[in-house]
Amino acid sequence: MPQLVALDLDGGRPFVDALVQVWERGDAVAVLDRRLPAPAAAELMLTLRPGAIIDSDGERRLPGGSGVEAGDALVVASSGSLGTRRAAVLTHGAVAASARATSQRLGVDPARDIWLCCLPLAHIGGLSVVTRALLTATPVVVLASFEASVVEALGRRRKATHVSLVPTTLGRIDPSVFTKIVLGGAAPLGALPPNVVTTYGMTETGSGVVYDGVPLEGVEVAFGSGRDGGGAEGEILLRCPMQLRAYRDGGDPTVAGPDRRGGWLATGDAGRLDQAGRLVVDGRLAEVVVTGAEKVWPNSVEAVLASHPKVAEVAVWKRPDPEWGERVVAWVVATDAADPPTLDELAELAAARLAPWAAPKELVLVDTLPRTASGKVRRTALG
Repeated sequence: MPQLVALDLDGGRPFVDALVQVWERGDAVAVLDRRLPAPAAAELMLTLRPGAIIDSDGERRLPGGSGVEAGDALVVASSGSLGTRRAAVLTHGAVAASARATSQRLGVDPARDIWLCCLPLAHIGGLSVVTRALLTATPVVVLASFEASVVEALGRRRKATHVSLVPTTLGRIDPSVFTKIVLGGAAPLGALPPNVVTTYGMTETGSGVVYDGVPLEGVEVAFGSGRDGGGAEGEILLRCPMQLRAYRDGGDPTVAGPDRRGGWLATGDAGRLDQAGRLVVDGRLAEVVVTGAEKVWPNSVEAVLASHPKVAEVAVWKRPDPEWGERVVAWVVATDAADPPTLDELAELAAARLAPWAAPKELVLVDTLPRTASGKVRRTALG
């Protein structure tokens, strides 16, 4: 039986060589997050259950490992933005489908273009850059971590033409030095440069499957009806050749969907199509704030509040409220800590651009926002 091999290596050629070696012998790969503290690392190992590990000392067997099915390529743990962590099993077919569809949409030419991987390899946003490059025979540079000066220099010297980033890292470089920037992770706030392509996807889809609101080739999008088999009302459903075979624990994330033929991935996100037929993602269903029976999507409020000149970073979440059930709360990193925005300023801005019930009723000033490695705010960690 094929086994799952954990890679405990920094980025670079040794990592790529180890990945190829494991694949060539028919085993699957899981990448360990080397930044985790010991308790979290132990939890991740219990989730992955690898049968072997490759680190700087070589390869060794591990007790208690669980095998994989023939054809499995990757087992990737989710970022756990809502406090839960699962591991998606992606087949070679799914990984190849992702590589083909993304490269086609971006117009990548292996003879001319070079991928740069500077996001964490333990997450699909970074790992998919490497697998995409390998499966399309496109050169790739793999860094151990993101360093703005190094990333920008590689782009400026044309040692890399394409890169995947998250909004936090995008804001630290001159984006014009790259041909294309694939932006994933957290929803972007504000205007973006013309060479930036926004993506919607998740670990379960092997990276982004909707680019700038338009599904990649082979990707179907539907919405839940709230009835049997259709997912929650307004929930984004996806069906595509890139999606996971199953979770590592054996769970099946698919639902019957609107056509009752099954195989639809219930994303947990709420969304809709705009007038141009492009997908608009409102946010996580579990994150919606219901205040006075009105629904407020944190992403929408964050986009408005981020436009205030005194706001450097913002996250919107909720707290219990005896009158409204839940109240909208804004956690803000001020542009100038000595002159932060006031609650009245932010509430007036949100009410004017969105609706009165979308206005925050509480302001919490913080130095930093808790984020996952992919740049998503960990709302459950907001105090």
